[in-house]
Amino acid sequence: MKLAISGKGGVGKTTFAALLARTLDKQGKHILAIDADPDANFAAALGISDSDKITPISEMKDLIFERTEAKPGTIGGFFKLNPKVDDLPDALSVKLGNIKLMRLGGVKKGGGGCICPESTLLKALVMHIVLARNEVVIMDMEAGIEHLGRATAQAVDKLIVVVEPGRRSIDTASHIKQLATEIRLENIAVVGNKIRSKKDEEFLNKHLSGFEFLGFLPYDDALIEADLEGISPFDVNSQAKEIVKKMIPF
Repeated sequence: MKLAISGKGGVGKTTFAALLARTLDKQGKHILAIDADPDANFAAALGISDSDKITPISEMKDLIFERTEAKPGTIGGFFKLNPKVDDLPDALSVKLGNIKLMRLGGVKKGGGGCICPESTLLKALVMHIVLARNEVVIMDMEAGIEHLGRATAQAVDKLIVVVEPGRRSIDTASHIKQLATEIRLENIAVVGNKIRSKKDEEFLNKHLSGFEFLGFLPYDDALIEADLEGISPFDVNSQAKEIVKKMIPF
């Protein structure tokens, strides 16, 4: 099962991704958790200690040079387009129970796109993870899907977009769906988060009528406090855990 989680910043997609990963871990599944959002911290949400000390792969200059034969930060020029990456998930992951986490990091770029060693290595790594690994893969994406290409997108079992009741969140979900359609990623579903009442559910159902809804997670002070205190949302008393459990299998 290969899953990509996306959504507007602040909607709680990393919280959902962490609840999902920890639930599957408790069920005995082996999970490869991929933090592909430069602004999020999937590791902390999972409950991995010293998560702030994990170096993103995009900042491992020696590794990037070794695998691509090009200096990080350069654009154009000659470098390997198919660098060796099959050993990286086991060599560079941080472990918690049955969960292995990798932090990809971001690629600093100007304009529309980047043909550079860092981007090439990350895309090759994501392609290997999605196409060749046999664990459950959960990718916490940014509010887009830039790490996915056509080849990997078609192997992703489901793109889950986390939304909250609000216009900007709805607009982001529609934008993500458009991007996904362009690379033929068609199995898309939505999880509603921070739901305060039936009115919030009705609002999302009305404005995202073309989406499959997996379920709704409540607005929960316990989850907000967990985030503020750096505790995994799975380690606090919240009904969200049972709701996520019932969503599996998708």
